Amino acid sequence: MGFRRMGWHELLWVGRLLVLMQLLHGVFGWGKDGHFAVCKIAEEYLTKDALATVKELLPDSARGELASVCSWADDVRWHYHWSSPLHYVDTPDFKWDCHDTAGHKDRCVTGAIFNYTKQLFSAYQGYSPQLSYNLTEALMFLAHFIGDVHQPLHVGFLGDLGGNTITVSWYRRKTNLHHVWDTMIIDSAVKTLYGSDLATMIQAIQRNITDAWSNDVSSWKNCGHNQTVCPNVYASESVRMACKFAYRNATPGSTLEDEYFLSRLPIVEKRLAQGGIRLAAVLNRLFNSEVKIAQA
Repeated sequence: MGFRRMGWHELLWVGRLLVLMQLLHGVFGWGKDGHFAVCKIAEEYLTKDALATVKELLPDSARGELASVCSWADDVRWHYHWSSPLHYVDTPDFKWDCHDTAGHKDRCVTGAIFNYTKQLFSAYQGYSPQLSYNLTEALMFLAHFIGDVHQPLHVGFLGDLGGNTITVSWYRRKTNLHHVWDTMIIDSAVKTLYGSDLATMIQAIQRNITDAWSNDVSSWKNCGHNQTVCPNVYASESVRMACKFAYRNATPGSTLEDEYFLSRLPIVEKRLAQGGIRLAAVLNRLFNSEVKIAQA
C-alpha cells in the first residue's frame, strides 16, 4: 500500500504542530533519561510492601518497572492538555504562583504532588470509598512530578519562563537555558563521562548516595509535622539552586562550555538522587504494611 500524499491544509497543520512542539519542548521536566534515573534510584529504596503495591498499580506495559513509565506524564501532555501547568511552578519574587493561565488555584507541580499523594493515600487508607480515582495514573503522575520539582528551573522565574526565553549555546548548539538543565547536561555527561551508558551514570549516583551523601540521606527522606510528602521544601531547594547555579553566568547569548558543565553536573546528579530517594520515601509511607493491614 502506498502513502497518501497530504493535502495543503494537512501540511500546514503538521507544520504548526511541529512549531508548537518546538516551543513547548523546553517546558518538559527532566528529559527521559533524567526521569528514568529518578525512578530507577527510587526502585532500589522501596520497601517490600511498597514495591509489591507499585507493581500492582503499574500498567502491563511497564513489566513491573516504575522507571519505564516515569516519562509517561510528558508523553500524554498532547492528550491531557489540562496537565501542562502541573509540571512546574513559577516563582515571581520567590513566592509560589501555583495557578494555571486561567487562574485556577493549585495548578502547578507542588499542587499536583499534593493532589496525587492525597488520591493514593485516600484510596489505601479507605477514607474516600465513594471516590473513584485512577490509581495507576496517580502513581505515574506522582513519580514524574516529584522528579520535575527537583529540576531547578521548574521552579524558575516567571519573567523568563524558567529559563525558556534565555537563549544560549551549549557548546556549538543553540538552545535555551531550560533545555540545558532538562536534558543537555545529562546527555553530555552520559556521552563524555559514562561511556554513552545511562546505567553507568545511575550507578555512579547510587555510589554517591551510599558514600559521599550517606549522612544526608535521612534528612532528604523526612518531612516535618509527620507529612507524607513536602513538595514546598523540594521547590524551595530548587529555586535556590536555580539562582545559585542555573542562572548564574548564563546570560542571554552566552556560550556554556566545560566550566559551566563540570561545575553544574554535580548539582544535577544530586538533584536526581534526592528526587529518587524522596519518591521512594513517599511511596514507602503510602504503601506500608500497616496501611495494608488497616485496609484488609
